[in-house]
Amino acid sequence: MNTIDRIEVNTMISVKPLAAALGAEISGIDLTQTLSENTLKTLDELLVKHQVIFFRDQDIEPAQHKALAEAFGPLQSHPAYDTVPDFPEITILESTPEKPTKIEEWHTDMTFRQTPPLGSILRSRIVPSCGGDTLWASLGAAYDGLSDKMQSFLSGLSAVHDFAHGFRHSLAEDGGRERLAKALAENPPVEHPVIRSHPVSGRKMIYVNSLFTTHIVGMTDSESQALLMFLYQHCVQDEYTCRFRWEENSIAFWDNRSTLHKPINDYFPAHRRMERITIDGDRPSP
Repeated sequence: MNTIDRIEVNTMISVKPLAAALGAEISGIDLTQTLSENTLKTLDELLVKHQVIFFRDQDIEPAQHKALAEAFGPLQSHPAYDTVPDFPEITILESTPEKPTKIEEWHTDMTFRQTPPLGSILRSRIVPSCGGDTLWASLGAAYDGLSDKMQSFLSGLSAVHDFAHGFRHSLAEDGGRERLAKALAENPPVEHPVIRSHPVSGRKMIYVNSLFTTHIVGMTDSESQALLMFLYQHCVQDEYTCRFRWEENSIAFWDNRSTLHKPINDYFPAHRRMERITIDGDRPSP
């Protein structure tokens, strides 16, 4: 019996995998309570192993949401979204009939930063009666699915990630460039390796995404776009993904170093409100 299995038995934590590539639903734990070091260690191990872990019926308050995230590292803020009053670390992701969400692309959060997030903890406040699921994809499984020759070719390549590219629709709105001027100034384009190593597991990951990646360094535009399009499509094949159906007070905690995710905007004009907190990460390395 390995360490994780032993801790699960001792703490009555149950783990139900959702798909072969990634994802597990966790029960037997109350996130409204202060968690022991043993339990936090178990959750950290489960996050690395399953890449995204889910919880049901967790009516956590903002202070509890923040405390849970802080147990895994310093917190980041997002330059483009509204936040919960008195909790600038907690981003509001809300879609209403008057202001529907704009993002429906596979992406890894905030790769436009020099140090993208370790992970995010997303909790549901208001969910539509149907629709509004979220998909995740394993970048490690996608890398493993490449041929040895393609893995070798991609190693050593770098790609540019750009805040302005990811928020181009918001910037195009009336007053958008003025509203996001500070975010633009603080987030110039950055380079990250196309293949990164996970800092804990050492597993190799494909590290590009269609929302923020603009091009591969040293290639012509047509070469870069052809290769990126192949990688985008490869990474989200069904066998590398899992799907989560949200209910009120559900929580998803995903490893941003090893996954893509995509919200499915199939619930308009219903109201959907989520609250996300993001944990600081490291600079990606090959």
